[in-house]
Amino acid sequence: MGDEAGTNPWKVGRRGPTIERRMSTGNPTNGNTTEPPPGEPLDFVRTIVRDDIRSGKQGGRVHTRFPPAPTGFLHLGHAKAICVDFGIAEEFGGKCNLRLDDTDPGNEKQEYVDAIQEDIHWLGYDWDDRLFYASDYFDQLYEWAKLLIQKGAAYVDEQDVATMRAQRGTVLEAGTASPFRDRPVEESLAQLERMKRGEFEEGGAVLRAKIDMASPNMHMRDPVMYRIKKIAHNRTGDRWCIYPTYDWAHGQSDAIEGITHSLCSLEFEIHRPLYDWFLEQIGDIHRPRQIEFARLNVTHTVTQKRKLRALVERGHVDGWDDPRMPTLRGMRRRGYTPASIRNFCTRVGLAKFNSLHEIGLLEFSLREDLNVVAQRRMAVLDPIRLVIENWPDGKTDTLDAINNPEDASAGSREVPFGREIYIEREDFLVDAPKKFFRLAPGREVRLRYAYLVTCTGYETDDDGNVTLVRATYDPDSRGGNAPDGRKVKGTIHWVSAEHAVDATVRLYDHLYAVEDPSELESDDAQDGDAWERGLNKDSLQVLTGCKLEPALALAQAEEALQFERKGYFVLDSKDSRPDALVFNRSVALRDSWAKEAAKLGATS
Repeated sequence: MGDEAGTNPWKVGRRGPTIERRMSTGNPTNGNTTEPPPGEPLDFVRTIVRDDIRSGKQGGRVHTRFPPAPTGFLHLGHAKAICVDFGIAEEFGGKCNLRLDDTDPGNEKQEYVDAIQEDIHWLGYDWDDRLFYASDYFDQLYEWAKLLIQKGAAYVDEQDVATMRAQRGTVLEAGTASPFRDRPVEESLAQLERMKRGEFEEGGAVLRAKIDMASPNMHMRDPVMYRIKKIAHNRTGDRWCIYPTYDWAHGQSDAIEGITHSLCSLEFEIHRPLYDWFLEQIGDIHRPRQIEFARLNVTHTVTQKRKLRALVERGHVDGWDDPRMPTLRGMRRRGYTPASIRNFCTRVGLAKFNSLHEIGLLEFSLREDLNVVAQRRMAVLDPIRLVIENWPDGKTDTLDAINNPEDASAGSREVPFGREIYIEREDFLVDAPKKFFRLAPGREVRLRYAYLVTCTGYETDDDGNVTLVRATYDPDSRGGNAPDGRKVKGTIHWVSAEHAVDATVRLYDHLYAVEDPSELESDDAQDGDAWERGLNKDSLQVLTGCKLEPALALAQAEEALQFERKGYFVLDSKDSRPDALVFNRSVALRDSWAKEAAKLGATS
């Protein structure tokens, strides 16, 4: 975004790609299909996979799948599943399918289908030619449904939903059998065919499995296999008006695709007996091994699709790609990198019990990655003007600034310097305490890459706000080094007033002020929207009139940038224009003075 490099006199120097792409190849990273990459410990899932390979189960194969429903955008929780499904297949020389679970017409959109594929690619994985849909198996699932009816293991129930729900019972009380439970096989077959032909209204009938209405596992109490939805399907059009439930389609889809290890989050553990029961009823069919692991829960965040949708629909955020959202679209727009998300998921690891992970670990993973790849720039977010009184009239100096101290190959850039510059308002205090190593009357500081300056005075408005700082510079201190060896502790950044680029900067904080939003809901089970009370009203701060060094006019979307002393930023990919730059803060830097000021405030 911005002027082409050839039209801007303040050249940036070398600029390389900032996004690491790691595509799954299906080959083991270390050439050994029974071991993880060197130096990586085995978690319990990888231990199971390795042992299965060694014992020859599933023919020694590893074939996983990632099966999202195209009813929304992928979020951070999905990222963990993607890293597990694709990552384990890659590590053990196997394959991973992408299968869209499109069994819910009306809530599915092609937009979601496209976004899911784009997000997985962005995260660094690929499914090669193994893109499948649950709808690919609708005909087979229907034939198997008839098989279960013929075996006396399924029946058509014509009761309404409320009645069936009441008959289900509770965890302490057995359910009540439907009056249709023992209807003749031929009658259920005929009614199922009528359902398929559209002769029932929505809610007029369902197909249920006949299992055990007294089972302690509520999912085994005659679960629904097919329901009527007279809605056109994204892929099959109007061919079907009955659609399989997730529980009926999921296990069989895995079996059809020859999945060896069905890796899923912990909430599906209680569904596993049902999946096994369906496969047993079908008979001669491949049997995947399901392994459950803890889902990803992060402080100050929600990832339930229902709640994310409510945030969007109720205007708490500006769409699914709002940089405060934990969707991959939002995180990407905020400046998160694929490597940082993958590294976070690796650090979190795989466990058998759900827990809440600190968002600080996610931010650390981002800082760790951006510190290596981000180009450094100077930006003044809350500017006040500083005039160097002894600067030669009409002179503009050209200084050399390092692009990235962590990467010597990144080179350097030229920045202009003149009589008037902008500095951060917080870098000047009229009555500064002893440990304030920035600018104050009579004090000397180092201007980054430039000169040593000493404050000689300041001006204020009628309300006492500082509007201008006056200073003198040491002409012999070019580069910020004192010629006589005197010690200058403070270093501040700046931007040439004559050459500054105007921009809007958005500072993002946690979306929720409370650490665990789910606790709000559990405090008041009758209030389904209680979790909204924990929203952080200060999650977005918009700064206008920010002053940036001219090289930032050349910034590109998704280019990692560090605004020196302020944090990591990225050009907004949606709202920025060449004549109206908008930058999003990805994550802040640690501020030593802020910590010191907090201590002083606590003791004052």
